[in-house]
Amino acid sequence: MIAAALGVLTLGIWAYLILGRGGFWRADQTDAEVPAAPRAWPAVTAVVPARNEADVIARSIGSLLAQEYPGAFEIILVDDDSTDGTATTATAVKTTGPYRLTVLRGQSLPAGWTGKLWAMSQGVAAAGDAPKYLWLTDADIAHDPDNLRRLVSRAEAGGLTLTSLMVDLHCETFAERLLIPAFVLFFQMVYPFRWVNRPDHPVAGAAGGCMLADREALARSGGVAAIRAAMIDDCTLAANLKREGPIWLGLTRRAHSLRPYETVGVIGRMIARSAYAQLDYSPLKLVGTIVGLALTYLAPPALALFGHGLARWTGLAAWAAMAFAFQPMLRAYRRSPLWGIALPLIASLYAAFTLRSAIDVWRGRGGQWKGRAQALARSS
Repeated sequence: MIAAALGVLTLGIWAYLILGRGGFWRADQTDAEVPAAPRAWPAVTAVVPARNEADVIARSIGSLLAQEYPGAFEIILVDDDSTDGTATTATAVKTTGPYRLTVLRGQSLPAGWTGKLWAMSQGVAAAGDAPKYLWLTDADIAHDPDNLRRLVSRAEAGGLTLTSLMVDLHCETFAERLLIPAFVLFFQMVYPFRWVNRPDHPVAGAAGGCMLADREALARSGGVAAIRAAMIDDCTLAANLKREGPIWLGLTRRAHSLRPYETVGVIGRMIARSAYAQLDYSPLKLVGTIVGLALTYLAPPALALFGHGLARWTGLAAWAAMAFAFQPMLRAYRRSPLWGIALPLIASLYAAFTLRSAIDVWRGRGGQWKGRAQALARSS
C-alpha cells in the first residue's frame, strides 16, 4: 500500500513538471530567430572579467574583436589578479578590426565582494556613460561573429533590460556527456525560460556567460554593487533587472564554452561552488532538496525494478516520463536518447554535489573559485 502511494506521488510529480512547470523541458526558447535590425545601432562595451584564463583568453578575446557589429563597440578586459599571464596574452591578441581592446589590471579584492563581480564592476566603471549596452561575458566563451548584432537586435526590439544566452557548453568527454545536458535541464527546471521571458511572471534568470545589460537599467537597479556578494550572480542580476523592465533568456549555438571538463570531479566542483547558495545556505532546504531529489528521480526506478502491481506500473510511468522530458535537451546536445534512462543516476550525482557544497561551506571552503573561498563573503 505504501509503495503504491509512493508510486502515485512520483508519477504526480512528473505530471506536474511536464505539464505545469512552464514547459522547461521543451528547450524551445532559442535565438534561432532574430528580430529585424534596429534603425540605429547603439554603442556597446563588452566587459570581460578574467582570472587565470591564459589558455583560452586569446580565442575568447579574438572572437570579440571579430564581431561584425555596425555600431560603436569596444572591449574592456579586467585582469583579476591572474598569475598565469592572462593580461599579457590578451594584450598580444592582434586587433585587425575597428574595435578597441583595453586591458585593465584589477585592484585588490575588497571585503564583501566576490572576485568576478569586483572585476566586473571595475570594467563597468571604466566603460562610463557612453554605451547603451554592457555585454557581460566570461573569459572562456567564444562568440560567433554575428552574436552581438543578434543580441542587440533582440534587445532593441523588445525593450529588454537584460538579454542572456545559455552558451553551448563543452560536451565531448564522458563526464561531460554524462552531466552537462542534465546541468542545463536542471537549470531550466529551476528557471523555466518561458517564465523568465514573460514580463508578468516573477521568475527571473540569466546565464552569466553571455549577458547584454541595459546600462541605465543596471544603474537604476543599484549596479554591480547591489549583487557584490552573490554566488549566483547572474540570476541575482536578472531579478534586479526584471524589476526595471522585461528580460529574455534563451539557448544558443552562437556562443561556445572553451573550457573542457575532463572528469566527473571537475564538474562536481563547478556545481558545488554555488549549489548551497541556491538553497540560501539553509540546512532545512538542503534536507528538503535531497528528499525531493530522491522522490523525483530515485523512487521511480526503485519501484519499477522492485515493486509490484500498481507500484511497479506507476514507477515505470514516472521513469518513462523523466526520460521523455530529457529528450529535447539530449537532442540539443546531439546525444543519444538512451541517456534519458540514466537520469536517476545523474540526479544522484547532483545530489552528492549539492551535499558537498554544503559541507564545503560548513568547513569554511565554500564557493571555491580560482583559489578563493567566496561563499564566506555571502554567508557572513
